[in-house]
Amino acid sequence: MTFLNTTLKWLLQRRIPRIEAMMQHPGEVQQKVFGQLIQAGCRTEWGKKHHYKSIRGVRDFQEQVPVSSYEDLFPYIERVMRGENKVLWPSPVRWFSKSSGTTNARSKYIPVTTESLDESHFKGGKDMMALYVANNPSTLTFEGKGLSIGGSLHSNPYGKNSAAGDVSAVVMKNLPSWAQVIRTPSLDIALMDEWEAKLERMAELTSQENVTSMLGVPTWGLVLIDKILARTGKSNILEVWPNFEVFIHGAVNFQPYRELFQQQVFPSKIVRYQEVYNASEGFFAIQDDLTRVGEMLLMLDYGIFYEFIPAHEADQVHPKALTIDEVELDKNYALIVSTNGGLWRYRIGDTVRFTSLYPHRLKVSGRTKHFINAFGEEVIVENAEIAVTRACETTGAVIADYTAGPVYMSNGANGCHEWVIEFAKAPSNQQLFNQVLDKTLREINSDYDAKRYNDMVLKQPRIHIVPRGTFYAWMKQRGKLGGQHKVPRLANSREYLDDILGQVLEL
Repeated sequence: MTFLNTTLKWLLQRRIPRIEAMMQHPGEVQQKVFGQLIQAGCRTEWGKKHHYKSIRGVRDFQEQVPVSSYEDLFPYIERVMRGENKVLWPSPVRWFSKSSGTTNARSKYIPVTTESLDESHFKGGKDMMALYVANNPSTLTFEGKGLSIGGSLHSNPYGKNSAAGDVSAVVMKNLPSWAQVIRTPSLDIALMDEWEAKLERMAELTSQENVTSMLGVPTWGLVLIDKILARTGKSNILEVWPNFEVFIHGAVNFQPYRELFQQQVFPSKIVRYQEVYNASEGFFAIQDDLTRVGEMLLMLDYGIFYEFIPAHEADQVHPKALTIDEVELDKNYALIVSTNGGLWRYRIGDTVRFTSLYPHRLKVSGRTKHFINAFGEEVIVENAEIAVTRACETTGAVIADYTAGPVYMSNGANGCHEWVIEFAKAPSNQQLFNQVLDKTLREINSDYDAKRYNDMVLKQPRIHIVPRGTFYAWMKQRGKLGGQHKVPRLANSREYLDDILGQVLEL
């Protein structure tokens, strides 16, 4: 495959000048995208309702079009799913990305248009590899296969002539033939509906392939790798895939898993890691500099117009929304997108924080509904990830999964935070792990520190250690195995805590 590796690298390198131009002129690029979206929206029922023809700029757009949740847009999405055309987007919609997220049991169906496939998801995949090649010009990754861990497809429950499924499955199904040649497993296995049977078939097939790259959610990647190692009797996956080069990951913060991957899964300094930020709604950001851990370049020319609402204003009826040229460093923003999939000023539920401007790089800092603020402590996912990572580093522990929530005040007793943690490698000193976690949260979050002062409001965290496989069994019980599903890190209620602790007690 030497010719293919050389040819693909040459083609991908041609994308770099466009990416560099985007980095240098973010405002101009976003204005062009905005104009294209408004022009398309004029030909839709939504656009007519909100008078798109009278929109002359972003301020008109923000005044005339409300910020919308999924519930706000669902009546329109349902009509699209029933086969109506030109409701939210002018071209026909044949695919829907099914995403239940982690906060709501009801499935969400996000329209995936031809434009969003071509200009966002496919373009993002190409740029992802172009940036990897730019970081590693001598790469031989295209000499082997790229392993993709995705979901499955189903019929549209509302109508005919369209299908729904995990966004990864929708993308894989629509990949051009040349892209199918360099990926594994075959579509008939990759799109299997039954997750555990699919994992077994994937392990059987890919253990015999020359896999050089892997794309997926870290937690599900670990499950597949464990099955391959069990099948082959090898001690680490590099004994199975000796030419492996790069693990491309997304959906969850990789930092708590980094040591596990570097020391046990891919014990080699040659293996690289690249982060991407893609979702049902679109492909948003790519790590362009592999030395800047956790930071990703916001891709501004994928048919997506971005707005950023200061996190403390996210729940307001008419929040002030900023454009790319107005954001500031190190502030949390709720992310709002208008897309070539027919979403208009849509809250995707994530918060982001910019780590650099010009070029605009960001980190995903949390979910707008994933936090603990039962006592005014305002702990967000980013706080939790930093605290867990530091506690692991101090005690030599490796996290497999975790979740946390509040213990409410009752009968005169103060509240606290309760954590359920599953370790891949237990800490050398559990008490020290608990202390460092609490101490770190106090150092990085002044509101938490104030509530912890002298145990006046919050006592020390209550931490439960659960056996390996607990979270997998819990996700299976909830019907959330595979694809983009992930364990909710934080909740402002006891919904997840009580459910998983109840399961542990039943074992």
